[in-house]
Amino acid sequence: MRRDERRAFNLLADLHNFLMRAGRRLLSKYYTSKVRLIAASVGRDLRVNAKTKVTRNTHIGDNCNFNGMVIEGGGTVTIGDYFHSGRDILFITQNHDFDRGESIPYGRTYITGDITIGPFVWIGHRVIVLGGVTIGEGAVIQAGSVVASDIPPCAVAGGHPATVFKYRDVGHFNRLKEEGRFH
Repeated sequence: MRRDERRAFNLLADLHNFLMRAGRRLLSKYYTSKVRLIAASVGRDLRVNAKTKVTRNTHIGDNCNFNGMVIEGGGTVTIGDYFHSGRDILFITQNHDFDRGESIPYGRTYITGDITIGPFVWIGHRVIVLGGVTIGEGAVIQAGSVVASDIPPCAVAGGHPATVFKYRDVGHFNRLKEEGRFH
């Protein structure tokens, strides 16, 4: 490649990168505004980086970061401060009544369950959280998991269904929290 061609190529690459960053920033502002309009309550410094759907029963704490999430159903979802998510997260707060319904495989009525996510929780890519679940403060959920029961604070859990396989260093976690060292 000649020097002039290389220079032109580099200029085009720089322009492309600039436009991509600007486009991502604009989309993030759009997604964040949309969530703020729909959710029941939203704290300070929400950042929504990808298409996200919430309900009017969604409560979001301060300094939360979403990378693509869908919240469905009639239950309440409460997300604590400093929550971070991977991509393609699904919270399901409602299911058909298959036990007491008037027909099979399920009836016309629904069962709802609330979801509570504590502060400082990190949920990896493509996680499903079912209604009736509480994920404790500082927990980490491994990518691809299905959370069908409560996860204790500072637990690291994964699988289908998600089970706890270790705990964070709680002393270190609490030290960082006391020092205000948040991502």
